[in-house]
Amino acid sequence: MTEKLASLYETLLTEVGENPKREGLLDTPVRAAKAIKYLTKGYQQTLEEVTNNAIFESEADEMVVVKDIELYSMCEHHLLPFIGKCHIAYLPNGKVLGLSKFARIVDMYARRFQIQENLTKQIADAVMQVTGARGVAVTIEAKHMCMMMRGVEKQNSSMKSSVMLGAFRNSAATRQEYLTLISN
Repeated sequence: MTEKLASLYETLLTEVGENPKREGLLDTPVRAAKAIKYLTKGYQQTLEEVTNNAIFESEADEMVVVKDIELYSMCEHHLLPFIGKCHIAYLPNGKVLGLSKFARIVDMYARRFQIQENLTKQIADAVMQVTGARGVAVTIEAKHMCMMMRGVEKQNSSMKSSVMLGAFRNSAATRQEYLTLISN
């Protein structure tokens, strides 16, 4: 697959008016092919693999919040990066998830071509599925290169998206507690 991708990148360089045989670009098609495979490695992962049975019985039933999980994704409309952070909260219902698994879930979905709205929902649904929580909340704040580098070129713009499931959707107090915790 890397060879085919490298060939496509060589064609891309030629089509934009570059010479892929010049010294600075000689190895670029292979490097770019390896990079795009890494940036989209989420397609090769499953929720079961990334959580790796790190679900533990627990009597904890108060809100658990994991803040500022960095994320790097690619806009499916322009194939340009968007970069930001994700906050996740859940209300355990007899089970807790190993801390690092939240970051792994974020990475698995972020390392696919995405729009932020779908990414937010996929993460929330995955946490709900794995934990069986009474509620899940996910908020993503990101800067999109498709807004910053092209088109309207607004360098200071950012986007926030959120998904509230279960108790976070049904209880204003629970939602407010979450929003207060992630804003501090």
